[in-house]
Amino acid sequence: MRKLLIVDDEKNIRLGLKSMIEREFADQYSFYFAGDGEEALRIAQEEQVEILITDIRMPVMDGIELIHQVRDVMKHLAVVILSGYDDFQYAKEAIRCEVKEYLLKPIVRQELFQVLTRLESELNQRQVIADQLTHAMQLMDDYKSVQLNYVLMHEELTAADMRERLSKAGLDWLDHGYYVGIMKMTASGQPDHCVPYGCKIDDALEDAGGMNCIRVNDKNGRMVIIAEQRDMLYRMTNQLSCEPFFAYRMGISEAMIGMEQIRQGYAEACKALCYYLLQPCCGAIEYGTIRGREANYHLPIDDLKKIANMLGTGREAEMMRLLLHVFHTKDIARYDICYLEGLSRSLNELVFDKVFEVYGDASIEILKLYRWVGNIYNFDTFHDYIHNVKSLLLRLNDYVGQVRSVHHEQKEMHHALQYIHDHYHQDLNMAMVSNHVSLNYSYFSQAFKEYTGETFVSYLRKLRIERSKELLGRTDFKVYEISTQVGFENVKHFTRVFREIEGVSPLEYRTQQEILERR
Repeated sequence: MRKLLIVDDEKNIRLGLKSMIEREFADQYSFYFAGDGEEALRIAQEEQVEILITDIRMPVMDGIELIHQVRDVMKHLAVVILSGYDDFQYAKEAIRCEVKEYLLKPIVRQELFQVLTRLESELNQRQVIADQLTHAMQLMDDYKSVQLNYVLMHEELTAADMRERLSKAGLDWLDHGYYVGIMKMTASGQPDHCVPYGCKIDDALEDAGGMNCIRVNDKNGRMVIIAEQRDMLYRMTNQLSCEPFFAYRMGISEAMIGMEQIRQGYAEACKALCYYLLQPCCGAIEYGTIRGREANYHLPIDDLKKIANMLGTGREAEMMRLLLHVFHTKDIARYDICYLEGLSRSLNELVFDKVFEVYGDASIEILKLYRWVGNIYNFDTFHDYIHNVKSLLLRLNDYVGQVRSVHHEQKEMHHALQYIHDHYHQDLNMAMVSNHVSLNYSYFSQAFKEYTGETFVSYLRKLRIERSKELLGRTDFKVYEISTQVGFENVKHFTRVFREIEGVSPLEYRTQQEILERR
């Protein structure tokens, strides 16, 4: 519905016009009313009305003054003047104000309807033209963005190729100087791709001035902004820094001149943006402030290997001290950002990857944290990164300790079973075996059951019966002799245990074996 404002100091005239228009144009207009020019000016701006019908002679501010003021802020507003005075001076002033119609009171219904019908046609035509113009401008902007993105992402292009593409896109202003900015924008608890980049940055660009500027997204989804003046980039970051729930950082290149320098500017902005990790607050980072940092360094590989060896050994405090020594903030601040990137990469390879290679995959929670910690640029600050590295190291320390403990137990249980198999025929008990493998008696009892699935006594009895069955089948020893050889105190106990396990007595078992052999 069109927004129509009726201005007249007589209420009956305002309501009469509304009734007249509604009967002819049902549900076509939203009506607003004012009794003087000053009130009308406020309503017109607040509601963004499209058609203004106003009287001339009114208190506070007359119709001509209203038209002059409203034209300053709403140039496309369609204005119709009503007047009870057939005064040529008013007509001339109305023409200068580009008033669409001048109607005399009393209003002739048919004349008013013709005026509104004509205005509707003009407004619709104007909207069609505006939409076409907007579409054409959007297509042009899209074409510029596509060509610029292509140039940034294809390093094989020659200087001539770049110039041809960017000139066709209407970016000749790049030859007069520009700056490249790359924006990183994060929200609390959200990765970059969840943040509504476009609307925020478009609003900031609009408020930053009407200078030459273009923005595209690079292959990493970051916003690349190219502006002819560096101040524009600063004004934008300053405005965005007021956002309460978002963190904005921008890397800014040095001044570039010429289309052929566009990739150089992009590389400098990328490099500068990397240093946001070492910057305590949001804002811009210029390439000039970080250029020339020391690049002659040696990564502390031996210390990282020591950290890997400490995992699971109960030396958490020493391991944390060594980690802070490796990631010494003074060294990180002094060297090129490649030093921190190298530390992170080496930590991944020599510590984290080594754990999974030696001990196998850990829990889902540990693996998720590892994937997050594996890239330093997942974090807003260096301190956030180190905090998560510590957390991962402590989790891996517990995991390695558990794996080593289980491995140690298995090794000890294997020695215990070997000792039982070697000495089953002797007067053997659990205390003797636990002492042999140097484990606490109670702990050994529980660990033995978990490892074998049965108690020590049950395991020993079954082993002795198995050995007795071998002797019953292949020797002529008496039952009491076999009982002694397999470690039973007397033949009666041996016979009872044999019957419980096998269901028959030792003699019956021997007889069965002899019959089977004769067959």
